Amino acid sequence: MDTKNSKKTLVIGASENPSRYSFRAINRLVDSGHEVVAIGRKAGKVGAVEIITGTPDIPEIDTITLYVNPSVQAAVYEDYILSLNPKRIIFNPGTEHPTLIQRAKEKGIHTEIACTLVMLSVDDY
Repeated sequence: MDTKNSKKTLVIGASENPSRYSFRAINRLVDSGHEVVAIGRKAGKVGAVEIITGTPDIPEIDTITLYVNPSVQAAVYEDYILSLNPKRIIFNPGTEHPTLIQRAKEKGIHTEIACTLVMLSVDDY
């Protein structure tokens, strides 16, 4: 585990369901040495990571990786995501949200339309 390259990551759309990509991403992020905070519709746990609900203030987020569709992002998370001022936002497949991408870029937040799991597997996270 390489903690010097650890990126504190917020997973939005976290699920305890092992068939969900967010579940897999949380495990892969932890296995890769990243500190993970997870937000989901329901409280729960993925390994040692607690899934919290709501929109808590979370300081010093490097990366937000999204597993919620654009309509949920707009209704619930858009302003919240920007308020956390992450260094980057990863829009996993199916989560692309042009308005949020534009607003993030205007704030100097790097955006990527990519797959967190693929990025981790090719050591490009």
